[in-house]
Amino acid sequence: MSKPFQPNPIVAPTIEAGTEYYWEQAKAGQLTVKSCKSCGKVHFYPRTLCPFCFGETEWKPASGKGKIYSYSVMARGNPNPYCIAYVTLEEGPTMMTQIVDCDLDDVRIGQDVTVVFKPTEGEDTPPVPMFKPV
Repeated sequence: MSKPFQPNPIVAPTIEAGTEYYWEQAKAGQLTVKSCKSCGKVHFYPRTLCPFCFGETEWKPASGKGKIYSYSVMARGNPNPYCIAYVTLEEGPTMMTQIVDCDLDDVRIGQDVTVVFKPTEGEDTPPVPMFKPV
């Protein structure tokens, strides 16, 4: 039985041009994704132009629910094991993240997860979205 994820301090994200709204919403506890105004496809990570048709994009709230597509537990020789994963959101896109707040031995592909926001180092820095099993 592995021990639950005990995060090391999380470095504050670099807020790049065009992602300010994403991080503002993260501070408010809301996961957001970008949707194309032309083709309607949803994508993650946030980009100004649609990666499918190069159309203009807009922000949409995401449910924060998804399923584990793939994962790897980093435990060997690590006093603080963690689980990195790809989670496919209900809205369609897949994002790289971490699975937290659970026994890492119980993580499974296809498992339902929900977003949680973990604090980052520094004052007035946005939290980072991670996922925990439902």
